[in-house]
Amino acid sequence: AEALRHLKKFPVDLLFLDIQMPGKNGIDFYRQLDTDIMVIFTTAYSEYAVEGFNVNAVDYLLKPFSFERFLTAIDKASKEIRARHATGEQNHLLIRADYKLHRIEFDDITLIEGLDDYIRIHLKEKSTITTRLSMKNILEKLPQNTFLRVHRSYIVPLRKIKTIYNKTIQIDDFVIPIGETYKEEISKFL
Repeated sequence: AEALRHLKKFPVDLLFLDIQMPGKNGIDFYRQLDTDIMVIFTTAYSEYAVEGFNVNAVDYLLKPFSFERFLTAIDKASKEIRARHATGEQNHLLIRADYKLHRIEFDDITLIEGLDDYIRIHLKEKSTITTRLSMKNILEKLPQNTFLRVHRSYIVPLRKIKTIYNKTIQIDDFVIPIGETYKEEISKFL
């Protein structure tokens, strides 16, 4: 609880977390965070590795680890931080899923669907990408003038909207409901 309060007051880019900690599992602690903080798990138990990567960990250090292995993990995190803070006009997202870092062009996004603690990014002529990220966090990564949340579970690219009819939006073959709380926001953009 103290660490959660501290992180809310003093945001960080990267956490090093042990998995077996007194009172709380490190993976469960990380899932509680509502921000997009990167994490490197450090533990003596290799059986947690898959679960660590399922929550999009940047890396997983198995104790005891060498200084060289530590530097490799730091280098991965540095590259991701630089990619996240790249200056200039961005036309893509970097999303960690399936043990890889995916570059997703904004133009390729058909829609984004929220699934509890995960999101599914539907892409034009490509397979979908599912990752652990909240709708709020993905919306912060998208350009506000081109993407709009239209429902609790959907974010759409404005220029791909084909029709709006009877409280629904059509994009390609998808028919998406318009949420009551998002009607006013939609009317501002259209």
